[in-house]
Amino acid sequence: MKKNQVFLFNEKLFQIIFWGLVSIRAVFNYGLPLMDNTEARYAEIARIMTETQNWIVPHIDYGVPFLAKPPLSTWASAICINIFGDHAFFIRLPYLLLTIGVGLFLSRYGKTTFKYFPGVLLLCIPEFYLHSGVVSTDMFLSFSIGLIMLSFWEAIKDDSKTYWKYLFFLGLALGLLAKGPIAVILTLPPIALWCLITNNIKRAFKALPWILGIILLFSISLPWYYLAEKSNPGFYDYFIKGEHFERYFNPGWKGDKYGFVKQQPFGIIWIFFIISIFPWSILLINLLIKRWTSIKINSWALFLLIWMFWIPVFFTSSKSLIHPYILPSSIPVALFIVDYWETVKAKKRYLYIGLGIPLIVFFLFLSGLARPFYVNHTDKYILENLNPKSPIYSLNKKTYSSQFYTRGLIKLIDKEKLKYLIKSGATFYIRITKDTWEKLDPNIKNRLELFKGNSKAGIYQSLLSK
Repeated sequence: MKKNQVFLFNEKLFQIIFWGLVSIRAVFNYGLPLMDNTEARYAEIARIMTETQNWIVPHIDYGVPFLAKPPLSTWASAICINIFGDHAFFIRLPYLLLTIGVGLFLSRYGKTTFKYFPGVLLLCIPEFYLHSGVVSTDMFLSFSIGLIMLSFWEAIKDDSKTYWKYLFFLGLALGLLAKGPIAVILTLPPIALWCLITNNIKRAFKALPWILGIILLFSISLPWYYLAEKSNPGFYDYFIKGEHFERYFNPGWKGDKYGFVKQQPFGIIWIFFIISIFPWSILLINLLIKRWTSIKINSWALFLLIWMFWIPVFFTSSKSLIHPYILPSSIPVALFIVDYWETVKAKKRYLYIGLGIPLIVFFLFLSGLARPFYVNHTDKYILENLNPKSPIYSLNKKTYSSQFYTRGLIKLIDKEKLKYLIKSGATFYIRITKDTWEKLDPNIKNRLELFKGNSKAGIYQSLLSK
């Protein structure tokens, strides 16, 4: 199908749509609070890094090193905090910039459609659009995987530029600093499988500068690993063995220092895959059924399929996972659909649904209908307008959003300490969850008054503080 036959869409309109979706995401990044648990946790880690100027070992609290993930995404957010301040928009800025960069880069693969179309399609994948404004390690991992895979593809071409060959190893280095060896596990096996199927093993070995490339890879990534182990003996054992093997293959693993093992039904990753890329999952299945004859002899299409499906295949047997694990599949899904877009009959339907999802969410945000959801997933709003002269505590446990929005001033106490504060007539605020409040001794409740609350917790003030 020719470009001018693609119903009402044209190059200019796709450009407007691309930047419109970026702008909507920027509004979300500015207007939404940092929410518990994941996003507020990584934001607090970046804030502490900035405050303490400890750029080697991320800390989840003062004096508590965070050894579960490497620091690449934390470095990016911390740099933005240093330059611009700690508003949520700036902490999320690196993720939005990565989104824009990836979307624009994919234009080189839209030669049969429109320059901005691959980027638009990528932004219409719900999982990818969500993470273009979520503070976590997942977007940086996906970027690294995309760099590894696409650099490899470009590097083995006959007319390949030299820089692609080194970008492949740079991608591996960034992946190790983004989330660890999982970046290698999610890229080298699908590359090897594709080479085996297409008889390109010899070509791949000849195309890449393995000695210089490995030197580049290790010189970028290994210094941090060395310094992390030197600063925290036992880091290798916990991070490599625990976070990369026990977490995924041992359902009974109880060694998680920073959360809990997320137990999911067997094979749930495939449900995540279908839902996270909707409506394109429906089109993907349709294309696989109807176009398999041409797909299996199309080396580019096979490369993308092996890339996108290796991720859910790898995680199929794991019960400890969450939906962001599917994020690295977004780029090959978008590129695969772009490659077969001319054969799609229901173009309007898929594009309208894909565009409709972020637009509906944007309407819910502007209308205030979504406010109850995010208000109850952060402590930002219940911590507003406190008397800065009064100390603030949290009973039994504290959230990452309470740490972030008090800039680390909130302190954890137990019930005995709370009794002591009340008995001493101290002026203070205290965060208490709804469940804990209901179980408290009436004598303690009578000495506290609700200042502000949400559906999960409340900030109480000692009666003497009024």
